[in-house]
Amino acid sequence: MSEERRKVLVVGGTGYLGQHLLQELAGKPYDVAFTYHSATNAPASLLQALLPSPPRAFRLDLQTGEGLDLIADALGPPHVVVNCAAISAPRACEMDPAVAMATNVPSSLVKWLSSFSDFKPLLIHLSTDQVYEGVKSFYKEEDDAIPVNVYGKSKLAAELFISSNYSNYAILRSSIIYGQQSVSPVKKSLPIQWIDGVLSEGKEIEFFQDEFRCPVYVKDVVDVILRLIKKSISDGEDMQLLLNVGGPDRVSRVQMAEAVAAIKGYDMSLIKPVPAASVNRGVISPSDISMDISRLVEVLGIAPVSFRDGVKLTLDVKDHI
Repeated sequence: MSEERRKVLVVGGTGYLGQHLLQELAGKPYDVAFTYHSATNAPASLLQALLPSPPRAFRLDLQTGEGLDLIADALGPPHVVVNCAAISAPRACEMDPAVAMATNVPSSLVKWLSSFSDFKPLLIHLSTDQVYEGVKSFYKEEDDAIPVNVYGKSKLAAELFISSNYSNYAILRSSIIYGQQSVSPVKKSLPIQWIDGVLSEGKEIEFFQDEFRCPVYVKDVVDVILRLIKKSISDGEDMQLLLNVGGPDRVSRVQMAEAVAAIKGYDMSLIKPVPAASVNRGVISPSDISMDISRLVEVLGIAPVSFRDGVKLTLDVKDHI
């Protein structure tokens, strides 16, 4: 089958990562479709941005699987499915564990993919660094996953369900994803834009000094997904892959804020370091879930941008010569 006819379905295409992925897929020789859930119709601003050939949009309830049969009838079996859909706010997961599990463990999606008899589509599933306990630096994929909150537990349950019930998958444990706003703006606060906004007001603001992550630039995550799609098509073989997807830098919340302040010229004294334990967020947050990304670099040949360079790209700040 020719590459031009390869079908790619993005589940959760109206979310932050989903929209950025759809924008990149629009310029590739694939037959692309996406799903949405919370709205009555797909956002007009998103479809407008994907002209002249916007992808087909389907409403899908990931908990029940309602809508999957319609996708199969209209699109046929997809060659690749990218699952970006999730309840990703840890506090929301903590408040309703049952809904978090039902949404974040894609049992209906895996059952649907397993029903195709001719071949098994590649499932690229977005997981999280919060499957790690947070007691050391630079976790590797083979390290024990011991999540400390419901969000992490639901995402680990999803990983185990997929690896136990499906034969062709790539699971991506992503850190904080940052970058430019999506074409149809998402409601959630974007980390770099939020930091930029509060510091621009000239008011002192507290940031955690002892919570470490490896934030990853959104276009690097998109690049990882595109390379996996290409690899699946060119190799023609099933894969069982688990990858840490983070940036190359381990940074605290304080260091994230300091990078924004340095790039935008804000007063560093506005940044007040505090321990994470000083604030009750209604959910346990792991302290250090920085990740070793050497497997990602080796398998896909990708070199994620530094956090500082990613912030410059996000805020459209150019170096002065």
